Amino acid sequence: MAIDSTQHKRPVRSYVIRSGRLTDSQRKAIDEHWHKHVFAFEGKPIDIDSLFVQKAPINLEIGFGMGASLLAMAQQQPEQNFLGIEVHKPGVGKMLHEIEANGLSNVKLICHDAKDIVEFCIAKESLDRILILFPDPWPKKRHHKRRLIQADFAELLATKLRQGGFIHLATDWEPYAKHMMVVLQACPNLKNKNGSNEFWNNPERPPTKFEVRGKTLGNNVSDLLFVKED
Repeated sequence: MAIDSTQHKRPVRSYVIRSGRLTDSQRKAIDEHWHKHVFAFEGKPIDIDSLFVQKAPINLEIGFGMGASLLAMAQQQPEQNFLGIEVHKPGVGKMLHEIEANGLSNVKLICHDAKDIVEFCIAKESLDRILILFPDPWPKKRHHKRRLIQADFAELLATKLRQGGFIHLATDWEPYAKHMMVVLQACPNLKNKNGSNEFWNNPERPPTKFEVRGKTLGNNVSDLLFVKED
């Protein structure tokens, strides 16, 4: 009997789960605070506003790493709400520790694949800003299919933004920056805030460790800012 190979085809992921060791504080934060600040993926739409104490603009950061940028934004903009997606447990543990240590009520987390979350859990026109800062560039040509920023995903992200909402991307890998520009400028309803083919020279965001590392290696950092319009 022939076997349908499509049933066993693995999805292409934009990340590889690293076996990073949890520190004692990260493990403790996960044990004690996971239920309070992290919600489980259930494959169905969620009411994002109900997750937070205040009703406020919703910012989504995909792949927040160890949480430095997410933490800084939440502290600097207490009048806004922040939802962070990260698949690596050490980063989630670190962020949980910081949320509790700083008494933050405007941050919630998800530990699951971002593509699934965006497709199945985020309602259309429910987000005010989406940030994807320094995603893995997958520089080798055979790995380009793993890049998170692809036409279909960009178009999906755009449907989740409210009119006037923003998508903010950043990378220190020039070929990926050019790829991002091509993808977003071809996306319906998205307009480059800085002009056609122009990058954002003075981005409004906290620095990240990947940015610092990239600059140390001599890489130029490119930010892109697109707005959703009719």
